[in-house]
Amino acid sequence: MVVTTDRHRCPAAHPDDPTLCVGPPVVTVLDAGNAGAAGCEHHGARLLASLEGGRVYALPDAPAGAAIRVFKAADDIRPFCWIDGPRTEPSQLSRAENRARHQH
Repeated sequence: MVVTTDRHRCPAAHPDDPTLCVGPPVVTVLDAGNAGAAGCEHHGARLLASLEGGRVYALPDAPAGAAIRVFKAADDIRPFCWIDGPRTEPSQLSRAENRARHQH
């Protein structure tokens, strides 16, 4: 795993997210309106988790499986996960947490 230690982060990194990139941009994350940002796997997953109706695509030179790793990771990440505070509403929980709530 390569962690970027400089202040230059990928375009998918939210300005309020304090974490550093893990590797170079390897995916593009698109929102429901087709606006997109390139990102490392770490920030790509965090961005995808924070979007309703988002999609992820591997960049042409991405390692095999990058997009599916981002997609799977985003399932367990809460939207805007860097924000502290109680999380009780469905929109504040991960997709996996919401599925678990509805499997009775």
